[in-house]
Amino acid sequence: MRKTIHDPVHGSVAVDGPFREILDRHEMQRLRGVRQLGLGNMVFPGANHTRFEHSLGVYHLSGRMASALGLPEEDVSEVKAAGLLHDICHAPFSHAMEELVEERTGFGHMELAEKLIKGTIPTHLASDEDMFSSARPISEVLEDAGISADKVCDLIACPDSRNEGIEAFDEAERTSHFRSRDYMHQIIHGPVDADQMDYLMRDSLYTGVVHGSIDVERILSTMKVFNDRIVIEKGGAVAAEGLMVSRSLMYTSVYYHRTVRIIRMMLAKAVEASSIDISDAYLWTDADLMEMLVRDGGVPSLLARSVRNRVLYKKAVSLTSEETSEELAETLSCHAGYQRRKALEKEIADKAGIDVSEVVVDLPPKSSLLSAVSIGKTDVSILDDGKVRPLTRSSSLAKALQSRDAYGWTLLVASPGNRTEAVAKAAGKVLGL
Repeated sequence: MRKTIHDPVHGSVAVDGPFREILDRHEMQRLRGVRQLGLGNMVFPGANHTRFEHSLGVYHLSGRMASALGLPEEDVSEVKAAGLLHDICHAPFSHAMEELVEERTGFGHMELAEKLIKGTIPTHLASDEDMFSSARPISEVLEDAGISADKVCDLIACPDSRNEGIEAFDEAERTSHFRSRDYMHQIIHGPVDADQMDYLMRDSLYTGVVHGSIDVERILSTMKVFNDRIVIEKGGAVAAEGLMVSRSLMYTSVYYHRTVRIIRMMLAKAVEASSIDISDAYLWTDADLMEMLVRDGGVPSLLARSVRNRVLYKKAVSLTSEETSEELAETLSCHAGYQRRKALEKEIADKAGIDVSEVVVDLPPKSSLLSAVSIGKTDVSILDDGKVRPLTRSSSLAKALQSRDAYGWTLLVASPGNRTEAVAKAAGKVLGL
């Protein structure tokens, strides 16, 4: 039986067969309690949309992309399932907890998704044992519908295309340049994929930041498979440029917004200071985690309540890219990465004579500090007269966007308002500013 869901981004979304059963399961319903932008609503009040909505959107777009490419029904079902389930293990507050969970557990949310789908890890809280103890794994629902659970999990957990470069080739060279059927992965994880198209449009709508406009119809109508890869025909190049513009501006305006980053770090600091075992964080909602932190007392409770009431840490040190010399960038890169950043926070706190919970440090990735790199995804492949080339070879706009500094800053140190002066001096001494 088909169910039609009205979505503010995509309009009417049809859900039927095994997808309706999966959508109604407890593992998916948890995502209603996990905000898509984590604590972004503290800066953008309308950003209260959830991972549930996003997952529904990716399901819808994945199916449309697969159909536009003329894929067989079996492939369409696999990518729709992967789109629906790709975020099923996202931790509370989305990316705010992602780094810490991976550091503590050794697994990212996509790796955990495979385990959850196959039922090799708990799928519900112990308190819900009476409700879901007899629930069969999602993998069985997929298999009963003739959808390979292994292939779905492979699409979610093994994004082969994410970091691969694109070399020019032509129709006469139809050799195995790339992994067979890699276009399937690219629908979920690629330069033009269903995941990013949905989150850019959805996040733009709910934040009110008007940078997420994407010509989806044009992209879909010019998309095709060539040598096992997804390419955009030349007629869709402008739409591909628009996608790159949207992505670049949304990262600067929303995802790397400095206040949003400070709030994220405060929440992570609360969890780090707590006695909470986060091994089962993939089963929690935002409200679950906040309640645990408040109940834990002490520093975790204070930080959680500060975030909840928007009593935020203030910038003690903030360096823009223009203010950062190559030598300083090299120095800062030595502190990039979770463990090194935590060590730097401790060193600054000790120098300032305060508790480490009162210092948060944020740095871009080492690669961004040392060189101009593209954000997250590789270049878009454009098919022109039987030849495929990266969009950046023919578009000066795309080339500029790929090397654009989306962060705009290289160092952000924050602390309680009454500690900023001491922390600024300590950071200056530690980093030689």
